[in-house]
Amino acid sequence: MRLYSTDEGIAREDVEGTLAVLDLPYTGLIDLLEGPGLEAARIARPLREVPLEHTGLRPLLSRPGKFLTVGLNYPSHAQEALEKFASISRHDVQLPTEPNVQIAAGSAVTGQHQPIVLPEIAADHVDFEGEIAVVIGRSVKDISTHAEAWACVAGLTVLNDVTARDIQRRAYAGDPVASIGVAKSFDTFKPLGPCLVSADEFAQPLDLRLRTWVNGELRQDDRSRSFLYSVPELICYLSRYQTLEPGDVIATGSPRGAGQFTEQFLRAGDVVSIEVEGIGRLVNPVATA
Repeated sequence: MRLYSTDEGIAREDVEGTLAVLDLPYTGLIDLLEGPGLEAARIARPLREVPLEHTGLRPLLSRPGKFLTVGLNYPSHAQEALEKFASISRHDVQLPTEPNVQIAAGSAVTGQHQPIVLPEIAADHVDFEGEIAVVIGRSVKDISTHAEAWACVAGLTVLNDVTARDIQRRAYAGDPVASIGVAKSFDTFKPLGPCLVSADEFAQPLDLRLRTWVNGELRQDDRSRSFLYSVPELICYLSRYQTLEPGDVIATGSPRGAGQFTEQFLRAGDVVSIEVEGIGRLVNPVATA
């Protein structure tokens, strides 16, 4: 099942390219997940059908309670990152022995075709990261099996984990006033979309191709089967520390090829496109504040 958040309400794509606006009393997907869950959308009566290309899409999730980003989860990216961080860090840098997790603000979420806005105070080193995002469908805490973990997933979507690298680098260098979370939390720095694809559409273990283009140039290309930590492993790990709640987002990490390693940062007028097999393509232009 493929769900969209639109100007007319929650919509289901029953026929490719056509959305069925559903008879549901919810303003967004988080409200649906906190209420009856995705099953209500599966059985809901269509009110009307509208062409996808002519539909106003809203951000897929409005202000998720928690936005958890996992770093260094693709081996190729981990290696290039460690080489880079080792040159600027005061400490020895090694491959993570457990998931590398940061928290970003839910207010940073934006949607399909919405601009990534370069902030005035950190406009020169803004970078993209194509990722698969996991959306939690029900509350869980202290789970230990992969079956339990996957059962709490509502679905998957596409994410651009935009980051202000100058602030991130200061944090890695030990600057006490710099924060990785802040570097990832500027308004519009978390585009999600275009749709949520329900978990039952995906086989386990997850093996999806992810590709990222900037202005039509392919920058990233990898498969989720190379994850250091699978989706169930991430959920089990995170649930040890906090209750995961409906609408929470887990960003599963980005493959090799982000701009920080070539100093090719985003500029106004750029267009970033991220495609995940089985989900769709997320497209966002870049603009100045």
